[in-house]
Parts: sequence; C-alpha cells; structure tokens
Amino acid sequence: MSLFTRLEAKLGRYAVPNLTVILIAGQVLVYVLEQFANAEGRSIVDAIRLDMAKVLAGEVWRLVTFLFDPPLTNILFAFFFWYLFYLMGTALEENWGAFRYNAFLAIGWLASIAFALVAALTVAPQGGASNGFLYGTVFLAFARLYPEFTLYLFFILPVKIKWLAWLQWGLYALTLLFGSWFARAMVLASVLNFLIFFGREIWFDMKHADRRMRFQARTLRKSSRLVHSCRVCGLSSETSPRTQFRYCSQCGGDVCYCPEHLANHEHVVPEKV
Repeated sequence: MSLFTRLEAKLGRYAVPNLTVILIAGQVLVYVLEQFANAEGRSIVDAIRLDMAKVLAGEVWRLVTFLFDPPLTNILFAFFFWYLFYLMGTALEENWGAFRYNAFLAIGWLASIAFALVAALTVAPQGGASNGFLYGTVFLAFARLYPEFTLYLFFILPVKIKWLAWLQWGLYALTLLFGSWFARAMVLASVLNFLIFFGREIWFDMKHADRRMRFQARTLRKSSRLVHSCRVCGLSSETSPRTQFRYCSQCGGDVCYCPEHLANHEHVVPEKV
C-alpha cells in the first residue's frame, strides 16, 4: 500500500471537493475587485501576491492569498486560463480523487512557499513570485496523464497537449538559466511537486525505453550479419558458425556451399537471355 493510499484512508474525509472551482471563483472575485480598485488608483493584487520580504515583515496572509492572484493581461486571456484550469483540474480530480488532487496542489503550495522563503533569506531579499508556476503543474500533470489530448488554441488551432508540455519544460529551463531568483525558486517547487507524483513512473519509463533501445540495437546487429547457406544441404552459418563456407567460381550468381559439397555439386549455369 502506497503512502498516499494510507493517508487517504486516514484523512480522505477532510479533502475539499471541487477545489479547482473554488480557486477559480476566488480569482474571478479578485479580478473584478481589482478593476474597481484600479479606477480609484489602488491595487488589491499587490496586497495579496507572494512577497516573502513582506511576509517576513508580518503580512502572513500572502501565504494563502497569492493562490487567488488572477491573470490580469486581459479578460480574454483570463477566461481562456480559467477555462483550461477548470478542464484540467477537474479531470485530475476525477482521475485521482479529491484527496490526491488536494495533496498535489498542497505539496506545490508548500514547496512554493518553502523555496520562495529560501530565496528571500539567501539571494533575493526583495521580490515576489507568481502562482503561475504552481498552476502550471496542473497542466504538466494533465499532459502526463492525457498526452494525446488535442487542445484547440484560441478554439481554432489543434495541438497535441504533449507538445505544449514540452514547450513549457523548455520555458522552465530558460527560467532556471536566465530568470530571477524567485522565478527559479518557483520552477524548482513546480518540478518537485511534479516529480513526487510522477518521478517513479518516469524512472520506469526511462528504464523501459533503455531496454527497448538495447533490444533494437541487438536486433539490428543480428539482422545486418551476413548469413551463408549451403545450396545443397541447407547448412548455414547460423546453425554451424564454425563451418567455412565457400563460393563456387563456376556457378552463376552468389551460390554458396559447405566444405562437403563445394567439390561435389552440380554447377549452376545462369540462363541466357
């Protein structure tokens, strides 16, 4: 019995169902309030984002409220983000159950806080982090479970979700190389979250792929080896690898014989056209 199975047996009744809907509803509310606050020259989002320097100064609510930080580029992008988050989050909850889905997000949430705190105390005392990396793990988990799912970008362009996942991994790699320390911390938290759930499966997949490549290499070497076969008795270099097979110069074509029939056989005369 796995650790998650034991925990689910003990704590499963405390799982929050429809957690994706709750998170989206909170983001929609913040998005609407932000529009009214901007009209008055204020910002609600700035007060809820994960800024560890301000958390350490006493604004501890940010450890939770940053989960409700909405995408603010424009309403169409926000709607598309909420649509995808709902689609993928509810699919994961249906696949795993409410408890495991809660655990997946909770691990990512705790990892985000832990890595952001380490970054704030060491290399980046000032700065904030987005929840986009945390919710990006939902996308990566969905792509892992449903790699052939076709996503229609802008409801028009069909793309296999596994290719978009590879693109996101590439962006994560670029962030680790060139991003801010807080962004790097969020990437590491996301990778940790993903690997806890899928690391063992990925490891077995890698071992299986290695065995498959080794088998294909052996098969290729075996098939590319020249096999000699006696035309008279059918003895071959595969069944008798120590036998020295020879070709008759008086026979037409590539005709091979074993030592016993090399000097005693009827010559093959090529047909004349």
